[in-house]
Amino acid sequence: MTNLLILLAAFLIANTAMAAEINGCPIRSGTLCVEWDLRGADLHGADLARAGLRQSNLNGADLQGANLFNANMDMIDLTGANLSGAILDEADMKNATMVDARLNLARLKDTNLKSANLAGADLTGALLKGANLSGANLTKAQFRNAQLQRADLSGTVMTQTDFRGADLTRAKLDNAMLQGADFRGAILDEVDFSSVNTEGCQGCPKVK
Repeated sequence: MTNLLILLAAFLIANTAMAAEINGCPIRSGTLCVEWDLRGADLHGADLARAGLRQSNLNGADLQGANLFNANMDMIDLTGANLSGAILDEADMKNATMVDARLNLARLKDTNLKSANLAGADLTGALLKGANLSGANLTKAQFRNAQLQRADLSGTVMTQTDFRGADLTRAKLDNAMLQGADFRGAILDEVDFSSVNTEGCQGCPKVK
């Protein structure tokens, strides 16, 4: 019986060790997996805080509820990935590709999304206070009821982007392109629309 228990314990330990790696990448806080192939990986609820994932491919990965606080994800590919409810506060995601990604209810406070491609992404109810989205492509993205207070949206492309019910208090929109964007019901306190193209924009204030 003792030998059987030892074998069982060894089997469980081996399986746990295997489960902690995907394609050779250790799935843990602070891991370094630069330029790694993690396409379609199951990272649901994974703790990857402060991880180095720069230029890695997570196309279609499941990152629901994952902790990616302060992670380095510069130029990462998250096309079609599921990041619903994920923690991405203070992460570096500049130049990231996040086309059609799901980020509803995700936390992106003070996150660097400069020049990221978020076309078609779903950020419904997401927290983006103080986030840097300057120069990002937000074409047809969903920001309904999102919190974008103090966010930098200067130079962004917002063609047909949905901001209904979002809070954009003190957000920066310098030189943004808002053709066909929808701001109905949004909170736009202290937002300057004087330098933006609002052609076809719904809910945008009239600039004198």
